[in-house]
Amino acid sequence: MAKTNNIKKATFLLMLINLMSRIVGFIREMIIAKVFGRNSVTDAFFAAFTIPDVMYDLLVAGALSSGFMPIFNQHIAKNDEEGAWEAANTFITVALLFILVFNIIYFAFAKFLIPLVAIGNVKDSNIFNLTVKLTRLMTIAVSFTVCAGLTMGILNSYKIFVTPALGPVLYNVGIILGAVLFSGKFGIYGLAMGVILGATMNFGVQVPNFIRVGKRFRFQLNIKNESYKKMIKLMGPALFGLAIFRLNLVINQNIASILDTGSITALRYAQRIMMLPVGIFGASVSTAIFPTLNLHIARKEYDEYKMVISQGIRTLIFITIPATVGLMVLNQPIVRLLFKTGKFSEEDVLITAFALTFYAIGIIGNCVSPVITRSFYSLHDTKTPVKVGAFMVLFNITLNLIFVRFSSLAIGGIALTSSLTAILQTLILYKILGKKVGGLRTKEVLISLIKSIISAGIMGIAVYVVSIGFNKIYGNETKLLQFINVFISISVGIVIYCIFGYFFKMEELHDAVNIIKKKRKRA
Repeated sequence: MAKTNNIKKATFLLMLINLMSRIVGFIREMIIAKVFGRNSVTDAFFAAFTIPDVMYDLLVAGALSSGFMPIFNQHIAKNDEEGAWEAANTFITVALLFILVFNIIYFAFAKFLIPLVAIGNVKDSNIFNLTVKLTRLMTIAVSFTVCAGLTMGILNSYKIFVTPALGPVLYNVGIILGAVLFSGKFGIYGLAMGVILGATMNFGVQVPNFIRVGKRFRFQLNIKNESYKKMIKLMGPALFGLAIFRLNLVINQNIASILDTGSITALRYAQRIMMLPVGIFGASVSTAIFPTLNLHIARKEYDEYKMVISQGIRTLIFITIPATVGLMVLNQPIVRLLFKTGKFSEEDVLITAFALTFYAIGIIGNCVSPVITRSFYSLHDTKTPVKVGAFMVLFNITLNLIFVRFSSLAIGGIALTSSLTAILQTLILYKILGKKVGGLRTKEVLISLIKSIISAGIMGIAVYVVSIGFNKIYGNETKLLQFINVFISISVGIVIYCIFGYFFKMEELHDAVNIIKKKRKRA
């Protein structure tokens, strides 16, 4: 029970910090939209951002989650901190050497890589050259983001979550400073300079805690270390699987690049809104439970392992179902509030909101999938997610071509494909994991899902009526009116959803209330 409460507390804390990060992230996107709008220049910037993002995911989300943390935590669980750091030192040293070589190659061959991420940008030589220059400039940020990811993995293994979670907040602050302070003189290059500043701050905030817990760290190349070998063996398939996942995103972006100008930017903004609940709740839950999953497997506590998975999934269902309905119902008011300013027009609002409607469908899949994937990693099984991921690439490509070529959905089809891919992948992984561990607590999950769908459905009707009614009476000409509309609609939705959650006696609502009560008592 104490472990369960610790997970809930860690999850709640991370949710608050990630909420702050996402709010700052949206301020960042609002400023970018205001200063630059939705056009070929922003398409070039976001295309240049792709490969650094891919490398960060591969080395941090992939290598750390699948290979490093399970083995490192296994040593910690056995009170073998010396053995943990013997492997960690070599792992970190190899990662830093790899990223150094990658940066050199990436800088030199940038112009040959752009067609792989945005083939439509090649048609205009000016946009192509701009994309190449931005790509080379932001190469500097890759090293800092990787270092931040490595320190994050170490700190999370020691159950230190606050400073690693604050890193992304400062990362967004750096980009905001770049847009505000540098863009006037350097244009879109000022935004790229902000990315470098933000990446530096992301790493810097974690250094003090890393120095405190990493007293055994030293640069070391003992590639014969058995634990290091296990890390590499585990992370290989996971890296390939994550590369497949990122390939889906690159494919989506490539298809968007051949559509109307600004399509990459519209998809980006819609995805950013969709990623708000994913980043706050999905990332918080998967991060908080991962060390605990590793410990339960190391101690062969399989019932507790299943309980933690069920708890994590049910928590996400309770939160993501109403978030999905809310974003679909309030798609235009939310996009209008966040982005309609400066060079971002009402037409841009409608296009971005259209994509958001279809992206919202996949929120639950994008949130639950990391939890299940990390459950496989804790079992030292990194191959199964890869096999499923390879199948999903084919599914994603096929569906994309169908929706874009044979329907009027356009960028909505790209967003819908992304959502269906995430949901199907989650269902397949869940079923395989259940067979692997002798069954999961599926009945609990289904009951929670049904209750959440009914509550969110009623909530959605009420939110729609409130929003439309407000808009007809007061309009949406000013930011204040837009904010009041969204605020009142969301507030009504939360109240109604909580009322039905209480009526259905949903355990997740009870847990949230208890955590808030305890926080108030301490305050």
